[in-house]
Amino acid sequence: MRQERQSHEPPSAIAERGWRYHHLGIPTTVPHPGEIYLPHLKIHVSGFETSPFGIEWMRFDPDCEISELVRTMPHIAFEVDDLEAALAELDIKSEISSPSKGVRVAMIVVDGAPVELIEIRKRGGCSK
Repeated sequence: MRQERQSHEPPSAIAERGWRYHHLGIPTTVPHPGEIYLPHLKIHVSGFETSPFGIEWMRFDPDCEISELVRTMPHIAFEVDDLEAALAELDIKSEISSPSKGVRVAMIVVDGAPVELIEIRKRGGCSK
């Protein structure tokens, strides 16, 4: 039986799983000031470094291979300590990629919405 959360309670991803909010990715077709181009992904990103709310705007090249769902619908991203463990806990198999050094991500779909799980290797720390 699915238990409903109360308005004062955080989502179970935070309260029970310990995931941490990382960013909200919003697709756009409009160039934004300060865009950074990521040629290996064929996307332009902006806002992540400067948004006090963790909003990242994403503009995709026409030949970008990122899924249509991510290119057309906003996604929320959570940082997790162990990406494989988070996926196993959900009983979800997903491709894991590394968009930048020390970062591993998996995109999952929950009730039709894209959710990104991110594992970040901390500098100077011991990791996988």
